[in-house]
Amino acid sequence: MNRKVSGLLAPAAAVLLVALVVAAAAGSWPPFVAVESGSMEPTVERGDLVVVTATERFPWGGLAGHAQPGAPTRLGGRGDVVVFDPPDAERRPILHRIAFPVSAGEDWTDRADPALLDGDCDDIAACPAPHDGYVTYGDANGEYDQSAGIAPVVREEWISAKALVSVPNLGWFRVGVDAGIARLGLLPTAVGVGGAAAIAGGFGAVLIGRIGRGRNGSRR
Repeated sequence: MNRKVSGLLAPAAAVLLVALVVAAAAGSWPPFVAVESGSMEPTVERGDLVVVTATERFPWGGLAGHAQPGAPTRLGGRGDVVVFDPPDAERRPILHRIAFPVSAGEDWTDRADPALLDGDCDDIAACPAPHDGYVTYGDANGEYDQSAGIAPVVREEWISAKALVSVPNLGWFRVGVDAGIARLGLLPTAVGVGGAAAIAGGFGAVLIGRIGRGRNGSRR
């Protein structure tokens, strides 16, 4: 029985170890974000897995907005793409691009792209800016988050990480794991993932072994 349990837990422990190593390098936990909406299409789509790092992590230190001269290219566009989580929001953390920083009391619509605004400062709840922070947007959306009411001006302390690269479709696994943890808890989900990995590995080893034996037999 102990061997069976350890056999199930070993793959889960290996996955966790890899995640911890990546997190140590990235300076952020979790080091991956699964994309659940299409707001950053076409570069980042639903089901993609995005690798993130701490905002000040070398050599990607600091935050740069789309409008900043010399802004780096992140995920198909100018400016950093960040993960932020307003404390009063009911939704999951948001992965969107920084447009530009703003100061408390500023009418930031004077510097905004009119095509991404729904009205002037008097029509927008987040204008004038109630505090220092950032105006943000999703590449596929037609408005700034603050104009559409998706988020208030984003304080820097609400930003947990920034995105580096995305891997197509690998995020669906993370979405499933998150759903499992929410419904069953961490340990049962880890055991289930480990068991699935062990079974898949076992089938793969058997298949590879049979292919190898077939090749050896054909050479005789």
